Amino acid sequence: MGDHFAGSIVTLAIAVAAAGAVISASVSGTSAQAPAASSSTLKTPWGEPDLQGIWTDEFDTPLQRSPRYAGQEFFTEQQRADFDKERGAILTRFATEREINGAYNAATFFSTKRTGARTSKIVDPPNGRFPPLTPEAQKRFAAEREYRLALVRSTDTCKNKLPGCAGGTYDPTPSPRRAEAPPRYNIARMNRNDGPEDSALAERCLTAGLPEFGGPTGSFRRIVQTPGGTTIFYDVGQGQGWQRNIVMDGRPHLPASIRQGSSDSRGRWEGDTLVVDVTNFSPKTEVFGARENLHLLERWTRTGPRTLAYEVTIEDPTVWTRPWTVKQEFSQQSNEENRFYAEPRCHEGNYGLPGLLHGRRVEDAAFAQGRGPDPATKDNVTGALTLGEVPVDPLQQ
Repeated sequence: MGDHFAGSIVTLAIAVAAAGAVISASVSGTSAQAPAASSSTLKTPWGEPDLQGIWTDEFDTPLQRSPRYAGQEFFTEQQRADFDKERGAILTRFATEREINGAYNAATFFSTKRTGARTSKIVDPPNGRFPPLTPEAQKRFAAEREYRLALVRSTDTCKNKLPGCAGGTYDPTPSPRRAEAPPRYNIARMNRNDGPEDSALAERCLTAGLPEFGGPTGSFRRIVQTPGGTTIFYDVGQGQGWQRNIVMDGRPHLPASIRQGSSDSRGRWEGDTLVVDVTNFSPKTEVFGARENLHLLERWTRTGPRTLAYEVTIEDPTVWTRPWTVKQEFSQQSNEENRFYAEPRCHEGNYGLPGLLHGRRVEDAAFAQGRGPDPATKDNVTGALTLGEVPVDPLQQ
């Protein structure tokens, strides 16, 4: 198994390096990402605007605008070319042994797409950044941070004052808070594996849900329309795909007492634009700190034979002081090349999560028998990426 794993890592490193050659190609004009609307809207056989197909954002655009580009909504053509050249050089250079060990992380978290026209996906507020947090949200996040720091206080991370312990202190005695439940339902990694819900959503093959903007390596959405209904299948992350149904018959949202991991979507047509109101989020999912009080208003508009504009306004008065809006431009993928489409499977979670839990129980048993260190003194969270760090993407600085 060890040889197979090492071979997979090398394969990933080669694949990432090959992808870098694509990035170093010349950058197309801004109009390629923001196409003009078509003169005649495509229609379904029953007369609705046709949004069907497999769609993805082919460009890399930061969610928030870097302070380096304050007041600049769009990159210049020269800036885009420079970013692509710099990223391509990182991906195609010879890797050190440490970087090869981190090739999996690089393939997962380092973009191989060309730079987009916008300096941020966020278009409102005009500064391209998240609105300020409410005082309530700041207190809630601080309490969660304090809890997570307590779980690593007896580890070398705090002893050596590493970044993973920023704001915390070292104490060789494990914190009694290890026996406590987290302040809210856990959705992120913590330094404890007493049960599956101590792991992050992705490790449990679950998704954070909407809004879905795609990570550095992208995501796909397949839209299928029928008279009176629309469905979207999201192929995201590392197999955490999920199906979404949009009710189009005018029925109201589900009762507030019913909460769903995929939320509740109600759509209507405003001219050629599909407008979708999304509510009823679950407290067991989280997007940027928002949970059950999240509310989305989406707008999907076909702007050309192969282009689709997406806009979403996001609000949660318990998290942000005002709503904020994101825009993306999607390109249609080939239906012919994707006619045989294998549904993604979250193999890592299916196999990895039981292994994580078993490994922790073995450590607990060894410690109880005096044959190993106290598992509470090991940091299995904040140092998880240090074995092979991801190179810094110049676009994110």
